[in-house]
Amino acid sequence: MISLKIHRLSLISGVLRAKGLTVVIDVFRAFTTAAYVMHNGAATIIPVETIEDAFKMKKEHPDWLLMGEVDGVKVEGFDYGNSPYEMKELDFKGKTLIQRTSAGTQGIVLAQKADELILGSFVTADAIVEYILRSNPDIVSLVAMGWGGKEIALEDEYLSEYVEMKLQGRTPDFRKMKEKIRESQHGGKFFDPDKPQFVEGDFHAAMDLNRFNFVLRIRRENGLRVEFVSES
Repeated sequence: MISLKIHRLSLISGVLRAKGLTVVIDVFRAFTTAAYVMHNGAATIIPVETIEDAFKMKKEHPDWLLMGEVDGVKVEGFDYGNSPYEMKELDFKGKTLIQRTSAGTQGIVLAQKADELILGSFVTADAIVEYILRSNPDIVSLVAMGWGGKEIALEDEYLSEYVEMKLQGRTPDFRKMKEKIRESQHGGKFFDPDKPQFVEGDFHAAMDLNRFNFVLRIRRENGLRVEFVSES
């Protein structure tokens, strides 16, 4: 166990205060989707704040792909939505993707006080813990972005708790966490036939704990870009 200050924050108001090594958390679904996309060979992902930013960048780079959502719904004109299940078997080798989401990418853009930015999801949870332990920063900020950056979401809060407990040498009960998330409003929507933009496969893809042994980190040179940091 290392000696560090751990700040647990939430939503846009929290990410604006985040300092040190900052983990911006969006389990459902932005950074889970990003992990699958990078695993499937993407060269990088460029997070942006607005749809207009995304389309402008696409116009400048026609071969880049657009992915993301507004209020959970795929943006018209985007190549992909925000579904990790949809991305699981797709080949993105060498591709650059532009990602705009209602919570996750907003957090990345707004975390101006952070020294370093990591993308948080359960599929990379232990790799994130190991990265922090190896980096040994003075301050770690864990920011649960929630729904749209405005409403607390249990899945993001639980990942924040999971990482904090691991850093403190404790053992989180992921099975119990998963059950509670499934019962929550934001977990239940993936099983609601009246919400076709959320598919059951997304829930299972996002809850696949430690599927990947890498960290996704933001590089701030010449704009914001996601880079792959192998933990193997």
